[in-house]
Amino acid sequence: MSILTPFLCLFLPFLLALGLTGGATWWLKRRQVMDRPNERSSHSLPTPRGGGLGVVPALLGAWAVTGLMAGDMDTLWPTIAAALALAVISWADDLGGVPPGWRLLAQVLAVAVGLSALPSESLVFQGWLPHWLDRLVAGLAWVWFVNLFNFMDGIDGISAVETLCLGLGLAAAYFAAGLMGFMSSYALALAGVALGFIAWNWHPARVFLGDVGSVPLGFLSGWLLLRAAGDGLWLPALILPLYYLSDATLTLAKRLWRREPVWQAHRQHFYQQAVRRLGRHDLVALAILAANAALAASAILSYGDPRWVALAPIAVISLLAWMAHTKTGPESKTPVESGGVP
Repeated sequence: MSILTPFLCLFLPFLLALGLTGGATWWLKRRQVMDRPNERSSHSLPTPRGGGLGVVPALLGAWAVTGLMAGDMDTLWPTIAAALALAVISWADDLGGVPPGWRLLAQVLAVAVGLSALPSESLVFQGWLPHWLDRLVAGLAWVWFVNLFNFMDGIDGISAVETLCLGLGLAAAYFAAGLMGFMSSYALALAGVALGFIAWNWHPARVFLGDVGSVPLGFLSGWLLLRAAGDGLWLPALILPLYYLSDATLTLAKRLWRREPVWQAHRQHFYQQAVRRLGRHDLVALAILAANAALAASAILSYGDPRWVALAPIAVISLLAWMAHTKTGPESKTPVESGGVP
């Protein structure tokens, strides 16, 4: 791999996402596909919903070119097809609503297609489980990751920041492991499209990702994490999404404990608590960026010294505690929206 390749894998998807998201924003405004403020909204003005119409094609296009050049299309094309199917269903949900059961079924089928295309020797749990159980547990984790990614897409910039950190973190982990190749190119492309979307989604957002963006992005990010684990990078694959995993899982467990209907929109996530207290989306997104940087450092430095793994739980616990207890600034009176399939 030449020295220019990582730059091109990051920069070209950035430009593509930047342009396509701008075009999608213009079209959404023209067609009046707007997220209008209600009692659960985090915004006060009607904002276009469906920025994923620019982000997802940019990412899939970049991955398809990389896969063709690397000879990886036998594994990649079923995943691309499944992501496109999820995008279509999610777009229908953005426009008029699709029953949760049908959305969940679509996600399960998409994950099954993605798993069936993984190389047979790519074991997520590194041979600790039989092949069938390895795939079953990986599939359940993948479905949950798709949903938690959707759950967490509730404030300006949060999904873009998470996607950026996952992409850069995985690329750095492949580099640290001496495995630079087409998989690290996929990771850099993921980071590139996230950068392109941040330009439109940073607070105050000019467009929202929508389910058409958050569901396929969660699916594709999950695929990348599972492939990294299958390549032996199971520790980075677990550490890098640790904040999203913790916030979504702890919030769901709390709602189940209280016997609250988990399928209903709410504002109980840790990041939502922080936004209500601070009244600032950007400060919360920057705090998540800082914590994710610490997670990436933990994942990479642990190659040289396993004690660095301890940095990961410290970073996540510190972030969650700050979100739950920060008192700085005026408390926002506008609730924050949360969605997804329970």
